[in-house]
Formats: sequence, C-alpha cells, structure tokens
Amino acid sequence: MKILHTADWHLGKRLNEFSRIEEQREVLDEICQLAEQHEVDAVLIAGDLYDTFNPPNEAIELFYKTLHRLTAGGRRAVIGIAGNHDSPDRIDAPDPLARSCGIILAGRPKTTVKECKLGSGLEVLKSEPGFVELCLPGNSYPLRLLLTPYASETTMRQHLGEEDKEEELRQSLQKHWQELADAHCDDKGVNMLMAHLYVMEKGGPAPEEDSEGERPILHMGGAQAIYTENFPPQMQYVALGHLHRCQVVSKQPCPAVYSSSPLAYSFSEAHQPKFVMLLEAEPGKPVECTPIRLQKGRTLARKEFNSTEEALQWLQANPNTFVELTLVSDTYIDAPTKKALLRAHDGIVSIIPKITGVEELEGQDLKEKKINLQQSREALFRDYFQQRKGQEPNDDLMQLFREIVQEQS
Repeated sequence: MKILHTADWHLGKRLNEFSRIEEQREVLDEICQLAEQHEVDAVLIAGDLYDTFNPPNEAIELFYKTLHRLTAGGRRAVIGIAGNHDSPDRIDAPDPLARSCGIILAGRPKTTVKECKLGSGLEVLKSEPGFVELCLPGNSYPLRLLLTPYASETTMRQHLGEEDKEEELRQSLQKHWQELADAHCDDKGVNMLMAHLYVMEKGGPAPEEDSEGERPILHMGGAQAIYTENFPPQMQYVALGHLHRCQVVSKQPCPAVYSSSPLAYSFSEAHQPKFVMLLEAEPGKPVECTPIRLQKGRTLARKEFNSTEEALQWLQANPNTFVELTLVSDTYIDAPTKKALLRAHDGIVSIIPKITGVEELEGQDLKEKKINLQQSREALFRDYFQQRKGQEPNDDLMQLFREIVQEQS
C-alpha cells in the first residue's frame, strides 16, 4: 500500500501584497503528478487546507479541483482534516458529495464518516468519531486511520476540566486514541494516525518552529505539546501537520512526521526545502518513508547588499524569488534608487535601509546638545535628523516633511 502524506497547503495565503495562488496551483499540480507517478493508493492532508476561515473563491476552487484530480475518478482515497487556520464547518460541509468521489474530510476531532462504497471498489468499511477504516482498490488489507483535526480551547472545554488542562488533554487524547486502536487496529491492516497538533518527544528537543506564521499553537485546553508517548503502540505512522519544516519528531513508537508545507510562506522559511512523504506500508511491518522534494514555487531569500550595483546584479540573476532586500549605505535610499531596484525585479517584498554609523549615534544624549528653538520647523527637523542619524535628510524626506506640515497647518 502506497500513501502520500502532505500538509499545510494554506490555500489563499499571500506574502504581503503578493498573491501565491499561481504558485499553489503549480505545486499542487506537482503533487498530483507525484501521486500518479508513484501510483499511490491514498493521500493524507494533515490540516491547514486553507489559510483563513473565509478563503477567497479562487482558493476554494483550486482546493476542490485538486482533490477531485487526486481521487483519479474514485480509485484513490483522499483524506483531509482541519487545521487551526481552517473553519471546521467549511471542511465538514461538502461531506456527502465529497464521499461520492472518494474524498473524506474531517473538520472536528469527533467527526463521524458515514459508510459508503464506490464502483471503483473504494469503501468506508467502519467508522466512529475520530476513526475510519477504508478498503482501497487493489489492496487485500484495509487502511485504518485515527483522525484528530485541530480543535479550539472552547471545543475541548466540553470534555476537559479546568484544572491541569495540559496534562488532562494529553491523557484524554491518549485514552481516546488507545480505545480506538484497541477496538479496530490489529496486525491485519495498516494502522495510522493523522493529526494537526504540536508534537514532541517528552524530555527531548522541541521541533524546529521556524515559520513566522506557525508558532506552537495553544492547543485544545491550552496545551502546547502532545508527546509521542501518547500515541498507541499499534500505530505504524503518525502523519502530522502544523509546522512547516519537514522533520521526523520521533521514530518511537512509530515515525511521527511533519511533511512540511508545499511552499515557503514566510521569510523565516527562506531557502528551506519542501517535501511530501511517500509511505510504503504493510500490516505488522515498519513503514518505509521516503521524502520527495517539491520543485515548484518561488524561493524566499533575505539578502543584504553593500551597493545598489551589487543588489541589481543579484536581482537580475535570481528572477524566481521573493526577496527581503537590505541595502547597506551611509545615506537613506532615495527615490531613483528604489525605483531602479523595483524595476529590476517583480518579487521585492521589502527594501530595508541599513545606515552605517547609526549605532554610535544611538548612545548620545540629546539633552547635552544645544538646540535653537527659535528656528523654523524645517530647520529644527534638519537639526534633529542630523543629531539622530549623523547626516542631512535627503530631498525626498524633506519634501515629505513639508507635505505633513502643510496638512497640519
């Protein structure tokens, strides 16, 4: 049985004013091609399908078209769960129509999937809250999935007490998972768990959290981490979503893996490779995990340059990037320089001036300097700027100052 694990699509996400929808379209096409190339039997999408509770129409259309394509006419199962960026109602809503195509979507931890059978042979054999067992075409043994979408603190308060919420959450989830595993997960099928959680080894190093948009979420009941020891021993693989870097959190009791987001979504992910995980699984045997690096989408780069010429040369040589550009100079960036940089590249997200000599000036006490308060506003501003920045303000800055003064007059 071959399974593709992906997560954190964040459809509809933007990078400042830049849309990423075309890149998302390209990388999801790449994932569809990989599913076909490797003849996978199922695709797992571990949460954060969209970037917001109310995604734009183009993101919704891309999502459904991609899922429909991944099912290959109902021959391949596609199972997705909600993440902390998703609306549970939106994820659950298309269930009847989605199931008829081989798509199973779970918006809440206790979502129950109704049993069904397609002409392709794909069938939901068993289901109860948080669990589904599937018959996949061409396989003589079933796939069992424990499903744990993200849930808000409010949702979990219905099940947990007020005291020691973090530990109570872990024990509650462990008990829930273990009961499902004991009831349904023997060695005559493939047993996996899919969750959108912050997971780590107890007493071990925390997972790398280098996405500016994805810090450890205050999970259900206020907990920040679920431990790998909480997973049932019957599990052969845990498919995780939430953190955007591909990483194996633990190999015990089974591989617990963040597959990564398909694109770099913040500059803290600059130069970070992106993957999907190809799984080969058999009942009662360790799962073989192969990361497949994704190639589509722009890379993100934080670059610092000592001259405009150096910056222009790099920009022209690296067109397929989004760049946060820092320009080191002894003066502020004037309008012609900024225009030249922006004309040279269509992916400049921000231009940051780094003025030399400012550090020495920051420690100076302005009270010790004699200021002539009888001067005009413009002269006072020039003096202030000179004292704080060690240089005269340029013409563009002075013109802006004059416009502000005029508006306030």
